[in-house]
Amino acid sequence: MKNCVLCAEHLRSEEGELIWRGDDCRVILVNDPDLPGFCRVIWNRHIGEMSELTFGEREVLMSLVLVVEEAVRHIMQPAKVNLASLGNQVPHLHWHVIPRYQDDAFFPGSAWSAKVRETSAVILQARKAKASGLPAAIRAAISQLH
Repeated sequence: MKNCVLCAEHLRSEEGELIWRGDDCRVILVNDPDLPGFCRVIWNRHIGEMSELTFGEREVLMSLVLVVEEAVRHIMQPAKVNLASLGNQVPHLHWHVIPRYQDDAFFPGSAWSAKVRETSAVILQARKAKASGLPAAIRAAISQLH
C-alpha cells in the first residue's frame, strides 16, 4: 500500500532501531523518549487484521510477540508489559510490546493517554541503558525459535 508508513521502506529506519527482520515480520525498538524498551513487531506484508493470516502465519507472529515480551520482561523488569494491536491510525498489522512502570508518564492509562506526570531524567536514562540490552536479548531468543 502506497501511503502506509509501515510499508514504506524509507520510513522504516525512522520508526526506531531494526532489531531483527525475517521473511514475514520485523522487530523494532521504538524511539519513544517516555517509554524506553517499547518494541513493535510488524508483519512485513500489508494486511490489516490477524484473521487475514493463515494459522501458520498467526503462530509465527504470536511466537515473535511472546519472545519479545519475555525479553522485555527480563531486561527491563517492568511492573507490567502491555501488548496491543490496534491499527486504528495505522491499519497495517503490528503489535506493540510496551514495558510499563507505575512512575511512567502515562500510568495507569495506556501509552496513548495524556501524560499524567514527567518521569525523572535519571530514571529514564537508567531505563534507556537497560533497553540497550534488548536487541541482543531479542535476537538470541528468536534464534531459539528455529
